[in-house]
Amino acid sequence: MADAADQISEIYRRHGLAWESGRSRSLFEKVWLDRFQELLPCGGAVLDLGCGSADPLARYFIERGFAVTGIDTSLPLLGLARERFPKHRWFLSDMRELSLPERFDGILAWNSFFHLRCSDQQRMFEVFRRHAVPGAALMFTSGPAHGEAIGTLQGEPLFHASLDGDEYRALLDAHGFDVLAHVREDPECNSHTVWLARNRPG
Repeated sequence: MADAADQISEIYRRHGLAWESGRSRSLFEKVWLDRFQELLPCGGAVLDLGCGSADPLARYFIERGFAVTGIDTSLPLLGLARERFPKHRWFLSDMRELSLPERFDGILAWNSFFHLRCSDQQRMFEVFRRHAVPGAALMFTSGPAHGEAIGTLQGEPLFHASLDGDEYRALLDAHGFDVLAHVREDPECNSHTVWLARNRPG
């Protein structure tokens, strides 16, 4: 599966617009987005890792008065984000290499973080830590158990990977985050496995 893991960015560059056109706007994620929002200060700064076209997740926060900075490797999707929300910031960047000179009140990696190899996911917790203010919220989706899986996008193999729950908990703890909520294959969120954590204050 190594080759498929290397192709994630290129697949979303080629097929991002097709993926975007079929992306649900039902906001089945709303229960979790609401929980994440409750941890943020009014008008706070949100970092969206793998922001795509900014609709519907970044839109949710923008419409509630938050300042969103989005990161993605797909220029076609970033073009849509910039067109839709020109007052917010959208950067072409690989989340694994991210090193912004600022920190955020909330960090979101929804249906993006799980496209990374397990070894890259392990290293991402330092990226989360560097970009989180004390008390920042962190929310990401993972697989339900340790392993790798291949889906498809426009007929091409689409890589996914996950650590197991104990390892995610250990990594969060080691990097200063406390788990607030975790649901494996949440039936109220289209069977997504969701993690919500908070950076320890001080």
